[in-house]
Amino acid sequence: MEPSIPRTASLSLRQIIPLYIGSVLGSGILLLPGLTADSAGPASLLAWTLMSILAIPMALSMGYLSVKYPHAGGVSYFVTKAFNKEIGMLVGWFFLLSAIIAVPIIALTGAGYVSSAFGIGDTGRYVITAIILTFAVITNFLGMRLTGKVQMTVVVSTISILILAVAGSMPSIDRTNFLPFMPHGVMSVGHSATLIFWCFLGWEAISHVTEEFENPKRDVIRGTIISSVIISVLYLATAYAVVGTHSYGPGISEISLIFLISNSFGTFGMIIAGVVTLFITTAPAIAYTGAAGRLAYSISKEGYAPKSFSLLHSQFFTPVGGLIFMYLCFIIILLVYMSGVIPLAVLIQIPNTTFILTYFAGCAAGLILLRDNWAGMLVSGISLILTGLIFCFSGEAIVWPLFLFIIWIIFLKYR
Repeated sequence: MEPSIPRTASLSLRQIIPLYIGSVLGSGILLLPGLTADSAGPASLLAWTLMSILAIPMALSMGYLSVKYPHAGGVSYFVTKAFNKEIGMLVGWFFLLSAIIAVPIIALTGAGYVSSAFGIGDTGRYVITAIILTFAVITNFLGMRLTGKVQMTVVVSTISILILAVAGSMPSIDRTNFLPFMPHGVMSVGHSATLIFWCFLGWEAISHVTEEFENPKRDVIRGTIISSVIISVLYLATAYAVVGTHSYGPGISEISLIFLISNSFGTFGMIIAGVVTLFITTAPAIAYTGAAGRLAYSISKEGYAPKSFSLLHSQFFTPVGGLIFMYLCFIIILLVYMSGVIPLAVLIQIPNTTFILTYFAGCAAGLILLRDNWAGMLVSGISLILTGLIFCFSGEAIVWPLFLFIIWIIFLKYR
């Protein structure tokens, strides 16, 4: 199969694993260990365990499709192959318009933690957010070889600090903090599981860059499994430490990780917390920016986006047109947030449903495209049911994909 975009790297398994981890291990680990413990108590550990297991089929379904159809279009390309171009391009726009909101949210979350850690206020938070966004775009502009190296450094640093934080908290873990185990009933565990789902998004982003892999058939599934295990262990260990030290409750739950690190490292805790937050949010920002830039290129080449999106840099062969579009959108979203018109709590809800629908469509495509692979069919079917159930909890956020769908119908009619 001819590459859909000129290759700028030949990534080995050693570089692929940090890409996967950096895409999935994001801002969720900053918020959800404390929030889920607040919601379900120690029983939240059951929800983390359950979602760690269920997330594996979701990751593998994207992996199997990426092995068979490596393409810059990612899930959009899979859906096009399985159904038709119109549905595939709509799914592509779903992901693209989710990413332009999600990346600034990730950056704002990380910058908020950093500004709290160092006491630099809102102005400092906005400056740090802009730096993260700019760094994500420049890194992808310079090519996947550099992106792979940066992600490796960021992810290794993140993992090292998380391990130290968890290890440092072990002397403070008290068995009495695990009792009563299920203070809020079984339903609280189910609610926590739906929240934790967001911690395992990100596998679809790597489907856009598998053309850059040295040997996709050999490394995609191996990289997916290894990364899944590492991510699940880190999530479970962090959640266990938060519950065991009771680092949650009023005023603490939303900053449970920072609270945990501060207690583990004493006077240097806040500085370390700020650094780890910066790493945790920079990695997914880079991954999603790169995926969305390549997707914008792919959609443009198919004639469903402005021609400027298909502009490639003459030296680095990177989708400079798509990246410029992404960066402009990032700045607009940041300015909207700074104006106070839309609070972060509302902004976070907007891309959720379109991300779920992207996964849902990809899993549906897997059932058709992977008919010669029983394992691929199985994980696609499980993932389709899982994402369908999660979508039922979308609530008012369903308005965003419905609005995009109406715009898409009008566009097709007058195209």
